[in-house]
Amino acid sequence: MELTLYKIRENGKFGFMDRFGTVVIEPQYYEAEAFYNGFSRIRLNNKLIPMDHMGRLLMKHFFNYVGLFEEEKARVQLVTRWGYIDTRGNLAIPIQFEAAGDFSEGMAPASLYQQYGFIDHQGHWKVSPQFTWAGSFHDGLAPVGHNGHCLFVGTDGETVFEWPGDKAFPFQENDRAVIVRGDQWGLLDRSGDLVCEPCFHYSDDMDYGVFHEDRAIIQEQERFGYIDLDGGVVIDTVFDRVGDFSHGLAPVRKSGGFGFIDRSGQVRIPFSYQDVGLFSEGLAQVRKKAFWGYIDTTGTPRIPFKYDRAHPFRDGLAWVERNGRWAYIDQSGSVVWEER
Repeated sequence: MELTLYKIRENGKFGFMDRFGTVVIEPQYYEAEAFYNGFSRIRLNNKLIPMDHMGRLLMKHFFNYVGLFEEEKARVQLVTRWGYIDTRGNLAIPIQFEAAGDFSEGMAPASLYQQYGFIDHQGHWKVSPQFTWAGSFHDGLAPVGHNGHCLFVGTDGETVFEWPGDKAFPFQENDRAVIVRGDQWGLLDRSGDLVCEPCFHYSDDMDYGVFHEDRAIIQEQERFGYIDLDGGVVIDTVFDRVGDFSHGLAPVRKSGGFGFIDRSGQVRIPFSYQDVGLFSEGLAQVRKKAFWGYIDTTGTPRIPFKYDRAHPFRDGLAWVERNGRWAYIDQSGSVVWEER
């Protein structure tokens, strides 16, 4: 089980603590990212360097860019070419590709001579370069582009089904894939059948069609609503802003105020806040006038409104800021760690 570490700050430098407030990695870096799959990334001499949970830096090589670890490999860029390092910082797959994606189900999309294929963990081509673009595998299927069409291929590179659109995304856990035609998106199922024709507004700057608790956000002009897994509109586009569902509730804004609705669109927590976050571990951060606090799923305040900023709970702790000082609190509101 991966150790949860929390980013802390002292004297303008960043380090990490455990869930009990014990400092594990002393604050010493001017930039540090949250841990993901066992590694953080810190910036040293303007280079991203992976760091493990013991504070050890993977500095055997320096790269222009280092990605996140997936399946114990991280893609790296040197000048204009890409390769992969392993979790010890060794160059596991040599720098050679024009483009490279993250590993999923033992394979990663990569390109040579402006053609995409799929490589394995040894860097061998499992599917030779032949596509104009390629996405990641999920449950044995990956979207690719070929001769102006979208295909979904199996791990052998053979076409399973074709869709005559502009773009397609990997399948989600609910066996739905977003497909795009022009500036509209729709849904496919794993049989290649259209669940719904592209009819919802699409733009590259938003993650449309991503389902949370069987609901996905849709947009119509400047208003937002939700569809279900069948592509049916279950919550009309009547909100100014919306967020993903969590704990059966989604944050929405209407008439200038934020509140929460349930999966049927019924208002469960009134539009009485100036800003809100997502529910996590039973609590959501909400702002009333100038200050943030936390409420439960019934709308009952659980942690007082006294913070200038607040983040969701993660493994029992939440990051908050008050008077310019960082702190972590538990679900009772008690301070576990505070910036000196």
